[in-house]
Parts: sequence; C-alpha cells; structure tokens
Amino acid sequence: MRILGIDPGYAILGYGILDMKGNRFSVVTYGSILTDAGMDMPSRLQVLYDRLSEIIEEYEPEEASIEELFFNNNAKTAILVGEARGVAVLACAKKGLKISEYTPLQIKQALVGYGRADKKQVQAMVKAILNLEKVPKPDDTADALAAAICHGHSAGAGGRRQLRIKEGI
Repeated sequence: MRILGIDPGYAILGYGILDMKGNRFSVVTYGSILTDAGMDMPSRLQVLYDRLSEIIEEYEPEEASIEELFFNNNAKTAILVGEARGVAVLACAKKGLKISEYTPLQIKQALVGYGRADKKQVQAMVKAILNLEKVPKPDDTADALAAAICHGHSAGAGGRRQLRIKEGI
C-alpha cells in the first residue's frame, strides 16, 4: 500500500509518501509545500492544491492520511489552516484516494504508544521507524510522515475515521 501523509497548513504543508509491505515501511519521498506570506489567501490555496495534485499524480499513492485540526485559541489561524486542509482533502478526493483522518493524539499513540508524547518523541520515532539518518525538517514534514505511519499501523484496524466522499459533490 502506498500512503500519502499530510500535515495541513497554509504557510507550510508537510507531505510524506511511504510504501508499506507487511508491517514494514519504505520512504518514497517527503517534503513541504511552501507559500509566500505576501500572497493573498486564494493564491496560497491554489499553490497548495496545484503542487499537492502534482505530487499525487507523480507518486500515485493509494490512500491518504490527514491530520485533523488541533484547535488553539486563535480562531483566525484555525480557519486558515482549515481552508488549507480542505484544499488538501479536495486534491486527494479528485485523484480518487481513500482518505482517512487522525487526531494528533491518535498519531502520537500510534508512534510512541502515549497520546501525550511531545514533538521530539514523535520525531525520534519517525526517524527510527523509517530508518532515516536524521529527523526530516521542517517539523511539518516529520508530522506528515507520522500521519502516514499512523495510517499504516491503523489501516483495517477500525482506528481511523474515513472521510466519505460522494461522486458529484
């Protein structure tokens, strides 16, 4: 199974693509899509959509794992990240990927075994599980790989919430 992990954001959208055979992962690619702070929001969203669509087209993942939003006290930021997340969901849906979403707690639990693990613990597990020389940077990229690993561990286990995308909507 080829899994696309996504950590949504409008300034930085992290992505990682992994192949999973049995219970083993191999890295296909990972990185970040960056948008310039000087761009208006519609242009930023278009860059995210276009680039993510190109990545999906090039690497042909079968399934997508998207981190659910973590709501903080800044409603404006949450709305902007929600818009970027919607664009990521749309890009995946338009390419026919099965989409699952996971909370940060579920991702931490899947990687570290503890839902309240800190970012450094999760990053260390991403590095160890994928046998990488160093933790991927920026953090959004490591978070996207963590989402993909979480999906790989959870696929078929009923631990995910799958987004239902209907044709023609």
